[in-house]
Amino acid sequence: MEQKLSLQQKLFQKLSPQQIQVIKLLEIPTMQLEQRIKKEIEENPVLDIELETPEYEEENEAPELKSEPDAEDEEFSFYDYLNDEDEIPSYKLNINNYSKNDTYNEIPFSAGTTFHESLYDQLRLIDLSEHQSKLAEYIIGNIDDDGYLRRELEAISDDISFNMNMEVSEEELLKILKIIQELDPSGVGARNLQECLIIQLNRKKGDEFELARTIVKDFFIEFTKKHYDKIQKKLELSDEELKHGIDQVLKLNPKPGSSYSNPLNNKVNQHIVPDFILENIDGKLTLSLNQRNIPNLKINDSYLNILNSFNNKGKTKNQKEASLFIKQKLDSAKWFIDAIMQRQQTLMVTMSEIINFQKEYFMDGDETKLKPMILKDIAEKTNLDISTISRVSNSKYIQTNFGIYPLKFFFSEGMHKDDGEEISTREIKKILQDCINNEDKHNPVTDDKLTHILKEKSYNIARRTVAKYREQLDIPVARLRKEL
Repeated sequence: MEQKLSLQQKLFQKLSPQQIQVIKLLEIPTMQLEQRIKKEIEENPVLDIELETPEYEEENEAPELKSEPDAEDEEFSFYDYLNDEDEIPSYKLNINNYSKNDTYNEIPFSAGTTFHESLYDQLRLIDLSEHQSKLAEYIIGNIDDDGYLRRELEAISDDISFNMNMEVSEEELLKILKIIQELDPSGVGARNLQECLIIQLNRKKGDEFELARTIVKDFFIEFTKKHYDKIQKKLELSDEELKHGIDQVLKLNPKPGSSYSNPLNNKVNQHIVPDFILENIDGKLTLSLNQRNIPNLKINDSYLNILNSFNNKGKTKNQKEASLFIKQKLDSAKWFIDAIMQRQQTLMVTMSEIINFQKEYFMDGDETKLKPMILKDIAEKTNLDISTISRVSNSKYIQTNFGIYPLKFFFSEGMHKDDGEEISTREIKKILQDCINNEDKHNPVTDDKLTHILKEKSYNIARRTVAKYREQLDIPVARLRKEL
C-alpha cells in the first residue's frame, strides 16, 4: 500500500475549559452556587473571601492590630520550608497521630427505625420456625416503601430456589404472606390496592363497615371509576347509606408504608431560594439578584507576594514547584471569579428582558395578562443563544410581590382568538381552572361543556385541546371529579 502525505484544513468548534465552567455555573440555582463556591474555596488556597472592613465612628479609636512578625524573627518561615532539601521526617509519614494514652470517643447519633426494620422487629415476636423466618424475611425484603408486594409469588419462589437453595411452593409462600399481612401498619404486604383496602377493613370491627367491605370486594371497579349510581342500584341503597359506605372506604390508607414515621426517609416540603428579587415600588419595577449568601471573592495577596519574591531571585527545585503550583491556582481562581461575574451579568440581562416582555403581568400578577413567549423571543432580544436562555430559565425562581415563580412559568405558546388577537395558552388554562374550581361537584363540567364555554368567550379550540390542557393542569376527567 502506497503511503502519501497531504495537508488538510479543518474547521471545528471546541469549548475551552473556561467556557465549560461558565456554562455549568449558569445552570445551577443560587442554593447550589453557594455550595459550589465553598467547594472551590476549599480546593483553591489562592481564592479568598473579601470581608467587609468594619467602620468606626470618629470618636471611637480603631482597635489595635497585632503586627505580623518579621521573617527573621520567626522560628520557622515559609522559605525555610521550601529550602529544606533533607529527607521527609518519619513523623510526617505516620498516619496515626494518637498516643497510647489518648482516648477516641465516637459521637453516637440517633436514627429512627425504618419501615422494613419495624417489620423485621415484629416478625421476631411471632413463633415461627427457622425455615419460615427465612422465607418471611425474604418476602419483607421484596416489599416496597409503599407497603406493597408487587412481585409475583412464583418469581419469589424461583429467586429463593436460586439464591438460598431452598425449594418452596407458592402455597407455602402464600401462608407466610398472610402472616406478614397481620403486621402493622394495617394493609402491609398487599399485592394490589383492592387487597390493601380489604386487609384494613377486615381489622375493623362492627357492622358499620359491612357495606364498605361489600363495595371493595364486589364493586371495586365501579368504585374506582366512580360509577356510584350502579353500586346504589345493585345494592338498593339510599343516598345516605351510599355516602356513608363510600366515606368509610375513603378514610382508608392506600399507601400504608408511606404513613410510617421514618426520620431517614421523610419527605419535607421543598425550600425554595429565589434567584431574583423583583420589587414594585410606586409602580416602578426594580430587579436584583439574590446575593444574600454569596460571598465576594478575591485573590489572596500573600500568594501573590510569594510568587513575586520567587521571580526576583534564583529558584531552587522546591521553589520552582511551589511557583508552578501557585500560578496554576492563581489562573484557576481568576477564571472562577470571571465565570461568577459573567453568570451574574447573563442572568440579569435575561431576566430584565423577560420582565420587559411581560411587564403588564409583573405590575399586578394577573395571569390573563401573560403574553405568548418562547425562548427564541428572549434570545433575539438579548443576542444570546437559545441554549443559554434555556439554561438561565431552568431551575431558577423569581420572588415577586404576589409570590415566588419558576422562570419557566412565564414561557408559553400562543394562539389566536376569533377577533385575531394573539393570547397565551396560560390564559386559557386559567379560565379552565376557574371553571372547574367553581363547578357543581355533584355534576362536574365535561370537556364538551368546557369547549362550549371557551367558544362563548371567543376561544375557538377543539375538545381534544381542552382535554390536553386539563391533563397538563393535573385535573382528572369529570366522572372522577364527581362527589356525593
